[in-house]
Amino acid sequence: MDAAAHSNQPSAGVDPVAVPAPPPHRVTVTASALAVILVEGGLTTNWPDVRRLLLPAGVLATAGVAVSVAVTAAGAHWLLGMNWHLALLLGAIVSSTDAAAVFAVLRVLPLPQKVTSLLETESGFNDAPTVILVLALSTATADVPGPADIAGHLVYELAVGSVLGLAIGRLGAAALRNIALPATGLYPLATVGFGIVAFAAAGAAHASGFIAAYLGNTHLPHRAATRSFAEGVGWLAQIGLFVMLGLLVDPSELPAAIGPAVAVGLLLLLAARPLSVLACLLPFRVPWREQGFISWAGLRGAVPIVLGTYPIVEGVSGARDLLNIVFVLVVIFTVVQGPSLPAAARLLRLTRPGALRDIEVEAAPLDALDADLLTVSIPAGSRLHGVTVFELRLPSPTVVTLIVRDGATTVPGHDTMLRVGDELLLITTPKVRQAAERRLRAVGRRGKLARWLGEHGDPETTEQTSS
Repeated sequence: MDAAAHSNQPSAGVDPVAVPAPPPHRVTVTASALAVILVEGGLTTNWPDVRRLLLPAGVLATAGVAVSVAVTAAGAHWLLGMNWHLALLLGAIVSSTDAAAVFAVLRVLPLPQKVTSLLETESGFNDAPTVILVLALSTATADVPGPADIAGHLVYELAVGSVLGLAIGRLGAAALRNIALPATGLYPLATVGFGIVAFAAAGAAHASGFIAAYLGNTHLPHRAATRSFAEGVGWLAQIGLFVMLGLLVDPSELPAAIGPAVAVGLLLLLAARPLSVLACLLPFRVPWREQGFISWAGLRGAVPIVLGTYPIVEGVSGARDLLNIVFVLVVIFTVVQGPSLPAAARLLRLTRPGALRDIEVEAAPLDALDADLLTVSIPAGSRLHGVTVFELRLPSPTVVTLIVRDGATTVPGHDTMLRVGDELLLITTPKVRQAAERRLRAVGRRGKLARWLGEHGDPETTEQTSS
């Protein structure tokens, strides 16, 4: 790469000095909003699924980002005439899939659990590598950082961020399980607060606060209420983030960015993303249909727009052009790509029309008794319908204490038959709670003979039993 390749001359027609950089407090607010979104993603992710996919998701979030950056940068350089510095910056900015956008769209599609979990995990993990790349390229004035320097920063930030996220998440969960708060509504607040603490602690250690916030997930009391609260706060953060980022864009500059944005977006969607998925997932023997959907489902959202502000803050020449291109790209391809995912899943025969929604289990601690109170709702289509309490065969000493049906409460007997729409109250102990939940899910999926049919309520068997 010669000296001209590193030139920072702006594109024609735009004077980057004429547009002031975003105020520092606005950048801090956007980072805080991103932290809230990632905390929500971590809390609503099924970690037994994620643990099985850490390796392919990690490769896709690191090596996949590198492939996507290289292909996008080469295309921007040759097609749009960008210098290599700006082309690499653009490639790094748009290579991050947005966790909030992926969570919002995929969780309403009846996809195989493996596909959903892989996309969610990748979208949560790839923020850290892209942030590191964008910051490294934004602070480079004469030379683009070498691969060894970027790799070293990446390993440090991911490793330290992961350790802090896991440590603070487990400490927070242990504290919430052993301290009885005066009001149930305080548990969601405290849980999200621990996620923000993990984000801040990682930032103080110059590690990845994004990965730390995302990893703060473990067994928590009042999980359903906490997830609902986190989802609401996450949506509020997204709305506020888009409003704030919209204030950074000058509408009069956007028409000139439409052509480059569409060109880069098509290059990213049809070449960079598929190549990165193919290179990273081929060794893991992921089926071609699943690879095709994962390639198409790399949604962009608020994260690339936030990353587009970093070069402006660092005073990179031509950074305003990049922000306009990224903003238009995200808007156009979110509107087009997001609604097309159900059709893409059907075309690739990945949807499961008869897929049943798992039962929802809520847990609250009963400190004085060293026990847990579980509430279970039986959804439509669940195989729990028609099963008697005795046929549940829950692990001892778990017991069904109450059934709420059509607004009336009943103390069940051994021969009481369960129905769709019932809400069950169970008392169990922390030691056997997970076994009780697995048994309930197994019966909900395959009926009272679930164990004989090889269903044990584990996430790993979800795809097998529903296909």
